[in-house]
This record gives sequence, C-alpha cells and structure tokens, in this order.
Amino acid sequence: MWCPSGQVCVEASMKLKKQVTVCGAAIFCVAVFSLYLMLDRVQHDPTRHQNGGNFPRSQISVLQNRIEQLEQLLEENHEIISHIKDSVLELTANVEGPPALLPYYMSNGSWVVPPEPRPSFFSISPQDCQFALGVRGQKPELQMLTVSEELPFDNVDGGVWKQGFDISYSPHDWDTEDLQVFVVPHSHNDPGWLKTFDKYYTEQTQHILNNMVSKLQEDPRRRFIWAEVSFFAKWWDNINAQKRAAVRRLVGNGQLEIATGGWVMPDEANSHYFALIDQLIEGHQWLEKNLDSDSSTDIFCHMMPFYSYDVPHTCGPDPKICCQFDFKRLPGGRINCPWKVPPRAITETNVAERAGLLLDQYRKKSRLFRSNVLLVPLGDDFRYDKPQEWDAQFFNYQRLFDFLNSKPDLHVQAQFGTLSDYFDALYKRTGVEPGAQPPGFPVLSGDFFSYADREDHYWTGYYTSRPFYKSLDRVLEAHLRGAEILYSLAVAHARRSGVASQYPLSNFALLTEARRTLGLFQHHDAITGTAKEAVVVDYGIRLLRSLVNLKQVIINAAHYLVLGDKKSYRFDPESPFLQMDDTRLNHDALPERTVIQLDSSPRYVVLFNPLEQERLSVVSLLVSSPRVRVLTEEGQPLAVQVSAHWSSATDMVPDVYQVSVPVRLPALGLGVLQLQLGLDGPRTLPSSVRVYLHGRQLSVSRHEAFPLRVIDSGTSDFALSNRYMQVWFSGLTGLLKSIRRVDEEQEQRVGMEFLIYGTRSSKDKSGAYLFLPDGEAKPYVPKDPPVLRITEGPFFSEVVAYYEHVHQVVRLYNLPGVEGLSLDVSSLVDIRDCINKELALRLHTDIDSQGTFFTDLNGFQVQPRRYRKKLPLQANFYPMPVMACLQDAQSRLTLHAAQALGVSSLHDGQLEVILDRRLMQDDNRGLGQGLKDNKRTCNHFRLLLERRTLGREPGFFSKLAAMFRGLIFHSSRSGHREVQDGPSTSYPSLLSHLTSMYLNTPVLALPVAKRQPPGPALCSFRPLASSLPCDFHLLNLRTLQAEDDSLPSAETALLLHRKGFDCGLEAKNLGFNCTTSQGKVALGSLFRGLDVVFLQPTSLTLLYPLASPSNSTDIYLEPMEIATFRLRLG
Repeated sequence: MWCPSGQVCVEASMKLKKQVTVCGAAIFCVAVFSLYLMLDRVQHDPTRHQNGGNFPRSQISVLQNRIEQLEQLLEENHEIISHIKDSVLELTANVEGPPALLPYYMSNGSWVVPPEPRPSFFSISPQDCQFALGVRGQKPELQMLTVSEELPFDNVDGGVWKQGFDISYSPHDWDTEDLQVFVVPHSHNDPGWLKTFDKYYTEQTQHILNNMVSKLQEDPRRRFIWAEVSFFAKWWDNINAQKRAAVRRLVGNGQLEIATGGWVMPDEANSHYFALIDQLIEGHQWLEKNLDSDSSTDIFCHMMPFYSYDVPHTCGPDPKICCQFDFKRLPGGRINCPWKVPPRAITETNVAERAGLLLDQYRKKSRLFRSNVLLVPLGDDFRYDKPQEWDAQFFNYQRLFDFLNSKPDLHVQAQFGTLSDYFDALYKRTGVEPGAQPPGFPVLSGDFFSYADREDHYWTGYYTSRPFYKSLDRVLEAHLRGAEILYSLAVAHARRSGVASQYPLSNFALLTEARRTLGLFQHHDAITGTAKEAVVVDYGIRLLRSLVNLKQVIINAAHYLVLGDKKSYRFDPESPFLQMDDTRLNHDALPERTVIQLDSSPRYVVLFNPLEQERLSVVSLLVSSPRVRVLTEEGQPLAVQVSAHWSSATDMVPDVYQVSVPVRLPALGLGVLQLQLGLDGPRTLPSSVRVYLHGRQLSVSRHEAFPLRVIDSGTSDFALSNRYMQVWFSGLTGLLKSIRRVDEEQEQRVGMEFLIYGTRSSKDKSGAYLFLPDGEAKPYVPKDPPVLRITEGPFFSEVVAYYEHVHQVVRLYNLPGVEGLSLDVSSLVDIRDCINKELALRLHTDIDSQGTFFTDLNGFQVQPRRYRKKLPLQANFYPMPVMACLQDAQSRLTLHAAQALGVSSLHDGQLEVILDRRLMQDDNRGLGQGLKDNKRTCNHFRLLLERRTLGREPGFFSKLAAMFRGLIFHSSRSGHREVQDGPSTSYPSLLSHLTSMYLNTPVLALPVAKRQPPGPALCSFRPLASSLPCDFHLLNLRTLQAEDDSLPSAETALLLHRKGFDCGLEAKNLGFNCTTSQGKVALGSLFRGLDVVFLQPTSLTLLYPLASPSNSTDIYLEPMEIATFRLRLG
C-alpha cells in the first residue's frame, strides 16, 4: 500500500543535494553583489555630503528620488532571492521527503534533534513591513483609547437621565430646518436565552412574524425591521407560497427591512472572526436565495445614548415619560410602567398634550446628535407577538404623527421608518451621496470595551462564563473550516475525474447544518455563557451533533483524496474507511482519543493539516503496545517517542501508550503514516519519567518500557530545554519560573501562579454577566502540595502539576520551527466544589509594560489597553478570543489562546487570565440563575517570548532607507513641534500569527479502519502547487449551494485574509519557510491538478460582484483586507 511515486534513488538524491548547495551559494552571491551596488549608489549620492542633515529644501526632492530608487533596488533584490529560493525549495521538496530526524542523547541528560538537511527561508519584502509602522491610512478624529483617558468616569447624577446631564434647547432651534423623526418598530428575538431556540420559535417568534405580515399590509405607512435570519428561515419553511409572496412585496416596497441579515445578532467580545463572517454569509446567502431583494452595506454608525434599547429608554432622556408611550403597557395589560405613570390611549381630546410631551423628549434627544434627523427605536425583547400590541402601537403612534405633522409651527416631521429610511434622510440632510463621509462627522477608531450599565457593574464576567462551551465553539469552528476545504477539494477532484456520482455530495447538508449551528452559537447569549442551564444543554447537544457530522465529512473527503487510484473509491456509510480521531460521550464531556489496536498487520493513519502553510508538527497517537514502529507512506522508518498514557498523577492507563512522531505535512494536505508492531532500536525511543510526591503517600504505576524515578520530597528547581530555550520550573509548585534563550546568558522571568477571586458580600454579586470581585485576587492555596510528573524525551518534554482544582501541563517541543519556539500550556480545570470563586492564572515577568497591554478583537486585530487606576479592578478586564501580550523595548510575551477568556494586566509585567467561574446567584440582568453547571474544562494556550530588534524593518537596506526617511522628515518638520500619539493598533509578528494558527488548527489524525482489506495505495495529498505567502490566510473555501438546498453547486467561495504583521521582532533561525509577496497571489496556479475556470471578486458575503469575471487570476490584497472570490475549479 505504498505509492510508487515515492521511491527515490540515492544517486538522484545526492545529485540534487549538490544542486541545492550551488543554489545556496548563488543566493549568497546575489545578496553580496546587491549590497555592493546599493552602497555604491548611496555613497555617490551628493546629498549625503550636506552638513548634519540640514538639507536645502531644493534638494529634499532629489533625496526622496534617491530613496525611491533605493527601495526599488531593494524590491528587485528581494524578488531575485525569492525566485532562487523557490527553485531551491522545488529541488529539495522531492529529495528530502519527510523529516528523518534521528535524535541522540547527550551525556548531560538532554536530547538533541539534529537540524534538517533542507534549507529554510524567511524572506520578507521590506515594503510589506511598512503597514505595521502606520505610514498610511486615515487618522481617526476619535480614538477610544484617548477618549477613555480623558473621561473622568465620575458617574454624576444626571437627574432623570441618571448617567447623563440636563439637556436644554430653544423652541427656535428648528426654525430653519425641521426635526425629522423616524420611529423604528422592532422585536429583539434571542435565538436562545431563557428558553431554547425551538421553544422561543413555537411560543413567540412565529406569532410575531405571522402578525407582521398581516398588520403591515393594513397600512402602507407602517414599517418593521428584523435581524435574526435563523428564526426567519425556520418560519419561512413553515409558511405557504401566498404568505411568502406577501413578505417579498413588503420587503420590495420598503415596509419590511432585514437589518444586518446575519444568522444571529452575534456577541462582539468572544466570537472569532471566522465564525462572525460565516454566520453573516449564511444569513446573506439565505436572503439572496429566498427574498431576492436589493442589499447595501455601510459603516455610518448611530450611537444609542441611553440605558437600554427598550421603549422607556429610546424616545428621550426621561424614562418616566417615554414609558407612557409604550402602548403595550396600557392599563389592563400584563406589564406596566415602573415609574407609576401608565400610558394613555391617544384621543382627539388629549392628542395635543400627549404629542407635546413626546416632542419635548424627541427634541432633547436630538440635541445629542449632529443633525436634525432622529432615530427612535420602538420595541423590546419578543415584542409584537400579539395582534393587540400591533394595533395599540401603530394606531396610537399614527395619531401622534398625524397631529405633529399637521402643525407647521412645531417644525417636526414624524413617521414610522426603517434603518434605511433614517440613514437615507441623514445623507440627504448632510448633502452627500450614501456611503460617503458626511462633513462634520468624525471617524472613530477603537472599541467600547469594557462597559458598565450602572455604577461599577462592569460586564466583564461573561468574557469567561462557561469556558467549556467557549472551547467547544472553537473546536467546532476548526472542524468546520477543515471540512469545508476538504469537501470543496474532494468534490472538485471527483468532478474532474468523472466520479462525482459515486461521491457523497449529500454531505453538503451536514455542512449546512454545521454552519448554522456554529452561527447560532455566536448569538450574544450563547457563546457568552449567559443562557439558562437547559438552554446551554440544548446548545451543547447541537454543537456535538454538528461536530460528529463534520468529522464524517472530513473522513469521507480524506478517504477519496488519499486514494492513489481514484477509480477504486467506494462510499460505504455503514463501514467508513477511516475512524474518527476522538469521541465525546456527551456534549459536556471532554474528548477521548481513539486507541489504535496494533497486531501483526500494519495499521495506517491519515493526517490532515488544515493550515495553508506546510507544517512540521509532533503528532501523538494512542496505541495498544509500546512496541511500535512508524513508517512513512514510502516505508521509510521514522524516529518516535513512546510514552505512558496517564489517567491521574500516578496511575498509568493499562495497555494504552502514546507514540509521538514529528511529521512534515503539506499545506491543506493529507499525509499517511504506517504503524507496525515491533521495536526499532535506534528509532523507538522511550520517554523517561520523574514523579515528585512532596511527602504524599501515593503508589506510582511502573512499566518496564519506561524509566521512572519517584522522588518523595525533592523541592529543587529543574529545567527543560530544546534548541531555542531553557525553561525553569519550581520544584515546589511545578509551575513556570523563567525562560532563557540559548543565545542569551540572562534568564527572563516568566513566573506562573494560580489565584482565586471571591465576590462581594453586599447585595450586588458576580454572576453570568458581571464581575464584582471582593477585592484583589488571593493566592490559590490547595489542601495538599501538588504531585509533579516530569516526562522527558527526544521530541517533547513536559511538566504536569496536579492540584486539587487544576492540572497544569507545560510542554516544550524539541523541533525546529513554530512548534519549538513557544511553550504549549494547558489547564484542566474543575471547580465544581467551589462556592462563589473564580480561578485565575497570572504570569509575572520583568517586562516594563508601563501600564499597557494588548488584546485581540475577535482574532482579527490587536488593540492596546491601558490599566486605569481611576476605574475599579473589574473594569480593567478585556475579552481575549485569541491572544494577549505585554511588551517593552527589549521583548514581547504573547499568550495565545484556543478559547475566549477574560484577561487583564493589573500591574506592570503581569498578565492574568480567568480560567473558570462558579457563582451561586443571579446578577440581576434578566437571566435569573447563577453559574452552577461547571464542567471539567481544558483551557489551551501557547506562550511565545520574542526579542525585539532595533529596527522595525528587516535587513540592513531597509534600516538605511528608514534612516534617510527620518532625515527628510526631521528637516522638513524642524519649524514646528509635532505631538505623536501612541499607537492605536498593534500587530503580531509572522511567527506569532503562525503560532496562533498551529494552536487553533491542530493536525487531525484519522486511523484507517482496522478491518479494511489490503487495497489500493494510499498517497499523500498536496492540493497546493505553490505555498501561499505566509502573511496570507485561507479563511475558507466554502462550497455554495445549488438550487436544491441539500446539494452543492459548481461554485465555491474563496475567502483570503492578508494579515498585518510587525517586522520589529527578531526573525533569525526560525526554522520554517516564509515569504511575502507585497499582497500578490497567482490563484490560477495555486491548486495542483485543478484549473481556475471562473474567478470573480465579490462583496464579503457574495451578495454583489465587485468586478466582472476576469481572464486574469492574479489578485492583490491590501494588508488586513479580507477578500471574497466566487470561484469555479475544474
């Protein structure tokens, strides 16, 4: 079952290695020669002989031209080296094959993995470094970091508007321009919160939508907006053609408007940008197919100034008055006004007085905005579910509007409206075309985290609430992306090979369900952990069902793609060709990895790399015997590390062992391993184990295959090391203490400790939403000292510290490249016996962070945060979906996360993350429950320590160019002093981006089912003919649906993201290949064995084309741009 194409003779290998050597020498020569030429040109530049940088103004342009020439030469030099690098990689790709890394043991007790024979490149175009320097782009007038520095946060009593101020106006303020008021009826429908999605639909949502159709048709002046396509799609499937036609008419004439149009209204703190975009695509694709109406997007924003989106807080600053105009609260109804003044039905006798009262609120509210166009929402959660409410709101408001509009001296025009009506009128008033920036309206940068709705009640608890499901969300996301890509590639190859009829195209329905499940969970009461316990169970069951389905899609696609002979493919749902990598017994259980049973016949494992970059990773498999040999698909033996599999601190699992093997896998591709029973002396390498009991009387399992030493009372510190670093741990706690890079003498302090936050003793306590601690965190003090287990081996070493409520694993991979450059950290948390406690992990460093730290927004961009002493402790926590970091002039420490959690830096050099929270009470934000359904939860991180370089751009020439650029700016600005703002954004390094990707998209290991008879050869699958530039991320390759919802069309959506990155972190000896291309990619030659027969750039969610289909398949992306293409592969 080996691929004949994999057989390479030794002579060819030696000959090609000589060619590689020659090419390497060529690169060196080109670089040196280019250096000589450029320095020669710079030295002959007459402007260099001016005194002290005080250039005559007439010569500045000359110098600028010289610098442009210099930069052009830089680019030419970069392109030449890139071409040679590609040639070298082509030559080596077929020679070296998989990594034949054979480690050896040093006399000092450490393992050494020899360097790979193949070269690695880190070739970054200097121009690609400019983006992170902030040399272009519009500067915002409002930066939220600055705004929050300047705000006093004094919480003054604003009278009726508690957190505001008195608003005054003159009746003549509108003499020259009428006040234009748009009242926008809406109903906020949570796809799960106090009830499950289905229960809400059955009991309320379907009635809202049914009433909407009949009541809007009664009067063409009526309007309504809707947001959640998840509910709308379920309702659509249950209504008849006549009602569907009525809905299309209402949308067409502007009475009904879909706002945003995502599958849900997502949370903004915890969601990852893949899932945010995916639920938006799912909603928009559904709308395009079923409503077939016009769509538009804009980024002109409206701020809601008051406490809430409900009726008492939207007409103006006084809720006591606004509540009187919520006609659902008329006397005799089920709800009333807490301010004790009920609404009154509008009649001819009271309309003048009532309209005057309401207009006063409208006028006061309008004074807070920059135009005389006013938006007034009219709705609340699950409103308009009864016909009586529709009648009460629309009839009474129409009487008020008719009266106001009949009085020209009031200078007001009021009507029902949609968001489009409001923004169209706003653009018209400001005299600009829709989509343009109106004069006088500022550009704002930043975000609004973290926020409080009253007092010091900051909503920072939900950044961590129910972390088990926050983690499961990301597992599902990674599987969805992987399944989308493999399915799209498998279908394209099957169609090209003429066997599409045998392929399970019906798997598309499983993809659709998983897209919608992931989308549903982005809802702002789902991923947030703020729903009732029964609703959380419903979400969990949906997540697990979709995860199992996606594994099935991946298995079916991988089966087809690894077959050497595609004609031999047979789909048998009763007997899958591949097994799953792991299984979960329940929605709230941690995964259990599949154990591969070894016997006399070989077992095969298919490995899937979901990254768009080739990767070298350690893959760990569970097997039934420690006597195991691992071979490549060509039969080449590989060195492996064999370890015991532990069920607790001191107990080995009988008859289950872990075999870990370094594997190089193609980008987005599949590799094949062969496992055999038997020992290979030099290559089957056992791990050694030390267990520190710290005086506890425990028996420790032993096995003759693994050297094991038990230390009863040792407390001295110890270290693990690889080719990049030496990592020190406390012998007492087993936690990290410091890191020393191998090329530095000085250790860098990176200490870890666990902490406990309590909650207040007053009436207001922490709950699902709020974090209200009882002061600073206290050290976590376990009942017993931890048992420590140190495992050391050739490819990884790890320290496991077993505490009562948390098991901490810190693993160091002994590999070149991304795996070996960071620490893998996982925390298995179980606080089910705690009461009103939150467990935190804090890092202590010597980094001089000066009150500043950085967190990501949705995994897309990184924002600076400042610790603010004027705010309470809980206000200084922020969401961390993907990463948080500290930095100073020398170094940067990044904590990468595989799940969203809350994070802060409360003191210089510190970074802390909340791991889990168990709270016994509601926090009075509507949920009515505490957080008492905690699970055993595994939080997974990578810890990356990077050294900053002096220059912010790579290479001598770029630094030289930057120096000259500095001279120009210095001389031309000498006449005035310019105040520089601090950075409003930050960017990870390319290494940091890749580290995050490795963490969030792990290799999937799929064993070939045991009972498969010997059959066709299995070959690795390499879908990409050339690597994508390493600042490009293939966000998705998403097959689009055909007319039949359950089947795929011939088109896919290709989403690419070009990442912004910081060149100011050291990038030498990284051990992986990385090239950038100034944003250019040739899509036509990207996919091996497939042609791009159609390519069209579209809007993000494919609603409209951005250009005509082109014969050219070369594309360009700006840094930080996400681009979508409609693609047909053939």
